[in-house]
Amino acid sequence: MAWLAQREQSRSELRRKLLRVARAEVPAGDEATDSGELLASVEGILDALQASNCLSDERFVESRVRVREARFGTRRIQQELQQHGLRLGDEQLLGLKASEWERASVLWRRRFAQTSPDPHERAHQARFLAGRGFSSEVIRRVVAGDIASLPELKD
Repeated sequence: MAWLAQREQSRSELRRKLLRVARAEVPAGDEATDSGELLASVEGILDALQASNCLSDERFVESRVRVREARFGTRRIQQELQQHGLRLGDEQLLGLKASEWERASVLWRRRFAQTSPDPHERAHQARFLAGRGFSSEVIRRVVAGDIASLPELKD
């Protein structure tokens, strides 16, 4: 429960943590408790947590998107969720794609503030945005200096 009180957890993430703790508590040489029993026990706990609405993959996805959207692009968020065996809903995906240019522009402006005539600097800026998971079309627009419509920074 302490892990769930700190932040939302995905089912797979919590399963991994519980199995690690359960295996650490089994005395060495105790063959009575095999891996199948531990897994069944942990799955029972996870089912109970899900039934009581303490564990929700939907809440985890919403939380992860809310925390990550200001700093990362849609691709990066999707990859993180895939690592947990989850995916964005259609509505969430459309919302992220619709705001991706604005989010990339704000991030770019905070980091670089102005376009550069130097191709090496522009490549550096593009790599920065690509590493954050923004699409190539968005990166191209931002780095090319589509500044007329850049959103203002909110401090």
